[in-house]
This record gives sequence, structure tokens and C-alpha cells, in this order.
Amino acid sequence: MLKDITLGQYFPMDSVVHKMDARYKIIITLIFLVMLFWGQHIVSLAAGIFFVIAATAASRIPPKMLIKSIRPIVPILIITGLMNLLLLDGGKEYFRWKFISVTEEGLQTSAFMIVRICLLIAGTSLLTYTTSPIVLTDAIESLLSPLKKLKMPVHELAMMMTIALRFIPTLIEETDKIMSAQKARGADMESGGIVQRARALIPILIPLFVSAFRRAEELALAMECRCYHGGEGRTRLRELKSGMRDYIALALMILLFAAVIVLNAVLY
Repeated sequence: MLKDITLGQYFPMDSVVHKMDARYKIIITLIFLVMLFWGQHIVSLAAGIFFVIAATAASRIPPKMLIKSIRPIVPILIITGLMNLLLLDGGKEYFRWKFISVTEEGLQTSAFMIVRICLLIAGTSLLTYTTSPIVLTDAIESLLSPLKKLKMPVHELAMMMTIALRFIPTLIEETDKIMSAQKARGADMESGGIVQRARALIPILIPLFVSAFRRAEELALAMECRCYHGGEGRTRLRELKSGMRDYIALALMILLFAAVIVLNAVLY
């Protein structure tokens, strides 16, 4: 299960999406998130599915990678779907047992929520799949640059966000190694009740925290040895440059969002 988590990983490829300006990719992703939760009509979901399919095809990322990114949250999807299905009332009633009922409103809300969460994970995963951590840091800093007038440490904030995102695959790999080592020593982490399984995680969490603090200290020392002193006066190896492909992609995304707004207004 841990190996299925691909959040924060970057897959270098020669595609149109990989070559896009990271700032525009972040803006397009934010518009996609707003569009996905705009209104309660199926139009929003249809537009979200169309966006994910088109972006996946343009980025040349294998669809199985998106499925792999969704797989770890299947328990969350099941719990969310059941809660919406059994606790919401409204519309035609299909099933009732004591205080539990399955209604048209609950069924529709449950399906909408599951599809939205899947599209949310798939759409945001495409951003990290097609953008390297360094470029993502520069893009976030550039978008947050107006906050520098308020004396906010924009560069440091962008750096912390990207480092946290980049360390997710590293910590997952470290957790998998610790679990394999504990199982080789006879640790049982899959049998017993919830309390026993929680206790079995203690021998994993302690070395994981120690490893995380050690890696953080090593990273801080490496940055100091390279004379890193924040963003003031710092230059970049590759400057962010926008082109026609970025303008066209942003314009198409805005048109798609506008179409969703209009259709929601007409159909509702």
C-alpha cells in the first residue's frame, strides 16, 4: 500500500505539459479545483473528467499512475460514500432498515463526493508528476511575490512547501524499509484488533521520527555548506518563461470554467 503513494514524485518526460510554465500549471490547477466543486450538477463532474483525460493525454503520463495515486485513499472513499449514502435524507427512498435509509439524495451525494475526490487527487497529482520540485518552488515564489510588500518570507515559505512535498516519497520509502525490517524480526502488524495494530505501529513510528529528524538536519547542514541564506539576491539556473502554449492552455481552461458556470445556471 505504501508503494502506491506517488504524491510528490516527478516523472520527467518530453510532453507539452512538462514544457509549460509552472506558474500557469498552478493557476490552471487552482481553476480546476474551483470548477470541480462549483455547483451540484453533473456538469461540473463531466468537465472535471474531461480535463483530467485531456491533461493526462497531453502529459503522456500513464493512466495507471493516476489509478495508483487514488488507490491509497480507497478506505477514505468507502467511509465517505457510506456516510453520505446512509445519513442523508431526501428524494425517493430505495431502502430502509430501522433508522438507516438509502434515498435518492444520499445516493447522488455519495456518488458525487467519491468522483470529486478521485478527480481532485488525479488533477493535483498531474501537477507534481509534470513539474520538478525546483521549478515548483520558483513558480510558487513567483506567484506569491506580491506578498513581499507585506514583509512576508515568500521564498522561505515556497521552499518549505516544496521540501515537505518532496520528502513525502522519501518518508514513504523509509517507512516501507522499517516495516520490512520489523517483519523480518517477527513483528506481527496485520493480525489482532485495532488496539493491537496501533501498538504494533509504535516500533515503526519511533525509528521513522528519528530518521526524519536526521534527514532534516543533514539537509540543513548541506544548505548551510552551500552558503544558502534565503531568497535575497538569489539567482536561478533556469528562469521561468511563458509562451503561446501557456496562454492557450489558460484560455481553454477559463473557457471550460465559464461553460460550467453558464450550464449550471441554465440547468439549475
